[in-house]
Amino acid sequence: MLMPGIFGEDLFNDWFSFPDFDKKYYGKNTDQVMKTDIKEKDKEYEVDIELPGYKKEDVKAELKDGYLTISAAKNVSTEDKKEDGKYIRKERFSGNVSRSFYVGEDMTQEDIHAKFEDGILKLTVPKKEAKKVEDKKSYITIEG
Repeated sequence: MLMPGIFGEDLFNDWFSFPDFDKKYYGKNTDQVMKTDIKEKDKEYEVDIELPGYKKEDVKAELKDGYLTISAAKNVSTEDKKEDGKYIRKERFSGNVSRSFYVGEDMTQEDIHAKFEDGILKLTVPKKEAKKVEDKKSYITIEG
């Protein structure tokens, strides 16, 4: 029997989201972090990654072995000591997140352009022509 979610939480999100230790620190909404839109254009791809609550200084983009990895880190604290009260529920994500995309071994960091604006990381990744594979037959000489 399926049950309706309460406050955005539902049974299946628990099965198909981040591991349990993340939920201890980050709450039930970790499956909603780093939502990404990718638009294909004639000569490039536009990638928009939502990072609400993160600052430009918190976000890093690394290109290594053909993979573009976007990571963001925000302060993780299990105990918030405030004189004016304590949290009884926290739904906003804070912690480390990361996502990787294969862009090709020929891509260089100068090829990729990034801009962080209004909590969205906007990347422009050019399309590279795929190398044509030559159908060259190589035979081994058989003696005998």
